[in-house]
Order: sequence, then C-alpha cells, then structure tokens
Amino acid sequence: MSIPLYILKRCLVAIPTLFLISFLGFFLMRYNIALGSWDVRLGPVHTVHILDKIIIKNPIDPLAGYRNNPQISPAALKQEEKRLGLDKPMLAQYGLWLSNIFQFHPKALLAGRWQDFFTPNLGKTFSGEEVSDLLMRRAGNTLLLNIIVVLLTWLIAIPPGVLSALRWRSLLDRMLTTLSSFGMSFPDFVLALLAAMLAVRTGWFPLGGVVSDAAEQLPWFQQIGDRAAHLILPVVVLTVGGLASLQRQMRGNLLDVLHEDYIRTARAKGLPERRVIWHHAMRNALNPLISIMGLTFADLLSGALLIETVLGYPGLGQLTYKAAMDTDSNLVMASLVLASVMLVLGNLLADILLKWTDPRIALED
Repeated sequence: MSIPLYILKRCLVAIPTLFLISFLGFFLMRYNIALGSWDVRLGPVHTVHILDKIIIKNPIDPLAGYRNNPQISPAALKQEEKRLGLDKPMLAQYGLWLSNIFQFHPKALLAGRWQDFFTPNLGKTFSGEEVSDLLMRRAGNTLLLNIIVVLLTWLIAIPPGVLSALRWRSLLDRMLTTLSSFGMSFPDFVLALLAAMLAVRTGWFPLGGVVSDAAEQLPWFQQIGDRAAHLILPVVVLTVGGLASLQRQMRGNLLDVLHEDYIRTARAKGLPERRVIWHHAMRNALNPLISIMGLTFADLLSGALLIETVLGYPGLGQLTYKAAMDTDSNLVMASLVLASVMLVLGNLLADILLKWTDPRIALED
C-alpha cells in the first residue's frame, strides 16, 4: 500500500475514534458519574455489597463560572446559553457543539483568504477569553518546549546507550547503567524544585512566564534571547528526566539486535564493524523507540503539569488541569480533542517512520 493511500485510510479510521472520544468527554463534563452498590443478602447476618451500579447524578452546569463572574454581562450569558443549547437534550447539545467546531467557509477559500476557511467556534472560558486564542497561545508554549526537549533527549541519550551496549559489562557500561538507574529513580518534580531554588537564590535564570515584562520594548534579537532564557530551566528539567529511560531502552534494544544471526553473518562476510553497527544493527534497534515516540507525540501538547506548576511555565497542561477542576467544559473539550488529534497523528507518523527505517514493514492494518 502506498503511503498517501495509507494516510488517507488511517485518517478515515480515526474519524469515528475522535467522535467517540469527544462524545465521552462531552458526557462526562455534563453529568456527575458515581458508582452505586447492590446489597446481596447471603443469610440472616451476612450481606455482600457489589459495586456494579452506575449512578448518573444531576447535570453539571457548564456556565457556572459565567454566573459567578460579575464581569460577564447577562447578554453574553444568554448568548452562550443559546450557543450551547442548554435548554435542549444532551444529544442536541453535542450536535450543536460539533456544528460550532466544523464551521467551513468555501467562499473565503475561493477568495484567497485560506486562513478564514476553517473558523471553529470553541466558545469562551469562564474568564470571558476566547478558548481558541487561549488554547493556541498555551499550546504554542508547550509545543515549543516539548519539541526542544524531545530533540535534545534523543541527541543526548542515544549515543551513551549505543556506547554502553558496545562496551557491554565494561566499567563504562556499569557507570552509565548506574547513572541511568539513578536518573530513573529521581522524581522530575524534585529536580524542578531544586531548579526553582537555584533560580531564586542565584538569580541566574528567570523563573515563571515565557518572556520578561518589558520584552516587547527590546530589539528582536534580545527578545529571542529573553525567550530562550525562560526556556532553560524547563528544558533542562524535562530533558534530564527523560534521558535515563531512553538511554536504557537504546542499550537493551541494541544488545538484543547484536546477538541476532544476521549480525553474525554480516561480520562473517567481512563487513566493517562501523557498517555492521550503524547500517544494520542501529536501524532495527531504533524501531521500538520510534513506536514509543508515536505515543509520546501526544505529550507534546499535554505538557508536564508538575514541571509547569513548579517552574511557573504557562503551558497547556497547567491550563487544562485548572479548567478540569473548575469544570470549564469549553476549554476542557477543546484540549481533549486537540490531544486526541495529536495522538492519532503521532501513531501515523510512527508508522511512516518505521516504514522508512525498515522497508520490510508493510503499511497495512
């Protein structure tokens, strides 16, 4: 199967999955779900409680934050009630939510205004801010942070993992294995706390936010430097947290591949050791890591909640958590759908990369 046809097939298969995820999320954001129990009497004294009953309690008011915010006008509240269709059944509300998202304007595309072709209406947050604007701003912060982290983690972790496998049971292998074990057992949030303490006591790094207050008044090159300075602590903490596991996985995968028959055959044919390692062994050892990368692609937008909270980085993870605690349904639903789309794209990207690294893999479900 060709790659374009495979991409089309996977996108068509993903459509009902995305609809199901969005419906479940919409339902959970509208109703309180609780577990009930049936009492089964086994005798005059003994009674067994079986937790097999689901109780759907009163609906959750998705506009509770609006009603408690004096800055929201009654007219804006009425407009949001009409947009959500709160006087209609839940299925009708879900249909309205979908219709607000899938707003396409073909005339804008014909007029050359491609940016106005797709204009989803995601509603407003409890603070009155447009969900789309807030989501894209926070998603941009988290996406930039995690792309840098993923690139640095792979660039730094792969070489030690390869070196440790090639020097198996040597002193260097034991040292690298010990360091990776220590890194895996060290919690990320503790490292974030230490980094925050370092920033507060020394003042070497800015803490909190993505830019300084007066960044707009600086020249463009100083603005880039200011943005980079605010990324240092989150990038270092997240990169150090991911190095250990990736290094150990690379070491284990390469050790398994080096004991395969085709590696011994390549060496017996007199191929240079460098070609055996980098051309034959490495390509197969990277396959499991590429599969894992597809699953972690969704984490590019989910962010690291604890790290963002401790270091004061305004990312999407912190925003989504606060929205869930406040039952801000508009913001939670938008974040849920965005994360689901990223997961689908990540799995698709992983399959294509696996096909590129290993031509023996067939693009079929």
